[in-house]
Amino acid sequence: MQAMDPQSPERQRSATDIKELLARSEMGIDPQEVGAYLREKVVLVTGAGGSIGSELCRQISICGPRQLLLLGRGEYPIYQIQQELAVSHPNQVTTSIIGDVGNPAKIEALFLTYGPQIVFHAAAHKFVHLVEQYPEEGVLTNVFGTRNIALIARRFQTERFVLVSTDKAVAPTSVLGATKKLAELIVRQLSAAGDTSFVSVRFGNVLRSRGSVVPLFEQQIARGGPLTLTHPEMRRYFMSLHEAVHLVLQGGATGRNGDLCILDMGEPLRILDLAQALIRMGNRRQQDIEIVYTGMGPGEKLAEQMFSEEESREVRRLGKLLVCHGKEQPAALNEDLLENLRQAAVACRRAELIHLLRLLLPDYHPPAALP
Repeated sequence: MQAMDPQSPERQRSATDIKELLARSEMGIDPQEVGAYLREKVVLVTGAGGSIGSELCRQISICGPRQLLLLGRGEYPIYQIQQELAVSHPNQVTTSIIGDVGNPAKIEALFLTYGPQIVFHAAAHKFVHLVEQYPEEGVLTNVFGTRNIALIARRFQTERFVLVSTDKAVAPTSVLGATKKLAELIVRQLSAAGDTSFVSVRFGNVLRSRGSVVPLFEQQIARGGPLTLTHPEMRRYFMSLHEAVHLVLQGGATGRNGDLCILDMGEPLRILDLAQALIRMGNRRQQDIEIVYTGMGPGEKLAEQMFSEEESREVRRLGKLLVCHGKEQPAALNEDLLENLRQAAVACRRAELIHLLRLLLPDYHPPAALP
């Protein structure tokens, strides 16, 4: 799919929707401008079948890579994005690879065969409630999958490695947040040596991404309600899918080795206000759609933060990006604890796994009830 014409009716409707949902204009970044570093390069996207991964593939394709590698565990989503790109960019060399980022032999063979110069690491488990229920999967993919592919990328002297992270990594209360925080720390520590430039990109909730609250609300409104919200004061940072992907591309283009990049998204939005905006956009009256509060689930917070208190002291502005680069490298992660965490995850020893996460991350505060 080529970049949408800014003057097209579809683009205008999309911009109107985003403006109403976000209560601000969508922040546009020209992918041609920030994507020059992708031209004629071999680019690997992990998690290429997901919402972020597939949109990355679309936008990277516009930049003219020499070869685009689509890596994912689910064969049908990878097949779908490959088929789409075959129509929209028929002359582009695109290669689909089914595999797990946590499999060292698979990833090493991939690097030996194709030699990716740029890596966008979007593969992750991302649903808070499911990762709370199955923390071993979050640990194996988000922590050790990231560590595996990042180590191999550094060994093969990949030019740039961009980690897609989340605001849930700040003062985490969920396993998802804790695992993504560990992934950020792993990438930051690897930035201290070698020729690969490592950058992490952290953002909030993505509107209309797969499994996000907006499609759920739209389905509930279409059925006549009720809308299910966890809490009337729950707030989140929101951005469009285009903003999220453009942020990742710009972070890869302008972020320095070891940087953490975040898009300035203004103030967080109340989920209740988002729900009411969707009711209006659906040409329904608010009094016709019941709103039911279900209570917060394990690991959820009323509000997220984009930076920790320590990180906020180091923030600088770079165009539309807020960038943090600590003056010192974080303390090295305890290798014995990491290995114990891996073994606990493999054996599905969940209580031990939570305990080890708390030892590795003192600012991780899980809910009282363990899975």
